[in-house]
Amino acid sequence: MSALGLALGIGIQNIREGSALSLPLRVEGRSRKSAFYYGAMSAIVESIAAVLGAYAVMSMTQLLPYALLFAARAMIYVAVEELVPGAQEHKNTDIATSGVMAGFLIMMLLDTTLV
Repeated sequence: MSALGLALGIGIQNIREGSALSLPLRVEGRSRKSAFYYGAMSAIVESIAAVLGAYAVMSMTQLLPYALLFAARAMIYVAVEELVPGAQEHKNTDIATSGVMAGFLIMMLLDTTLV
């Protein structure tokens, strides 16, 4: 059942992603066929990359924790470098800081209890 939910979530996200590519082309004056073609081609490229990514993960299980660590560090860097200073620009700095700490606490609780 969780695989079905994951597939459904990815499908819904892909509709939004294809629309984000196709709608500006349609507004630009391209035909419906052309806009659909480019939207579909973006989905095909994503599918090919998913298969290659799955193969890479399966063949490098020893490096996977380090790769995930690198990805997590990149996301944390973006959050700390861009989002936190932006939240501190206005009057509600205490609320922003408390929200970050509460979010981190919830994330850690979920991470440790769902394992």
